[in-house]
Amino acid sequence: MANVSVYNMEGKEVGKIDLNDAVFGVEVNEHLVHMAVVQYLANKRQGTQKAKTRSEVSGGGRKPWRQKGTGHARQGSIRAPQWKGGGVVFAPVPRDYSFKLNKKEKQAALKSALTSRVQENKLIVVDELNFSEIKTKNFKAVMDNLKVNKALVVMGEKNENAVLSARNLPTINTAYVNTINVYDILKGDTVVLTKDAVAKIEEVYA
Repeated sequence: MANVSVYNMEGKEVGKIDLNDAVFGVEVNEHLVHMAVVQYLANKRQGTQKAKTRSEVSGGGRKPWRQKGTGHARQGSIRAPQWKGGGVVFAPVPRDYSFKLNKKEKQAALKSALTSRVQENKLIVVDELNFSEIKTKNFKAVMDNLKVNKALVVMGEKNENAVLSARNLPTINTAYVNTINVYDILKGDTVVLTKDAVAKIEEVYA
């Protein structure tokens, strides 16, 4: 069972916490982690790109010159792909790129991502993130105290002041336990969890 330090908002160690091996100490499955990231990015794609095939480009109804005797290669339409202004050979059409992962695969990928962060000493636990006002400067000060630059900050309960305070920090993402995903966990250099977030994650995924 992994044992990590708990810090306060001033960056001082205030205790220790044991992490459940069923969530933070599993065998890392790199294939499932890869699939979860690919799925996340694929599901974000709009899939609205479109180009015209030779059947959709206007014009080209007449054969440009007779079949034989001109010295030119034979041509049937000025809208064939090799012509300027012609259609695209395998033109992209609007499509849905999303695909599904099984629920157990998603959970295993998430556990693997969290475990990898623990193994790399890139997981920090804070006792709480309480802000009396919405102020980016205050949130930035807490991140500096924790020596964190690029991170995903996960909270267990609704914390609007913290979320809005972090919104203007380009290298900090915030999330609640029910919205975390593998891509965001791996994207930042560090994962910062509040104590109540650790408890909720273990309750949901253990």
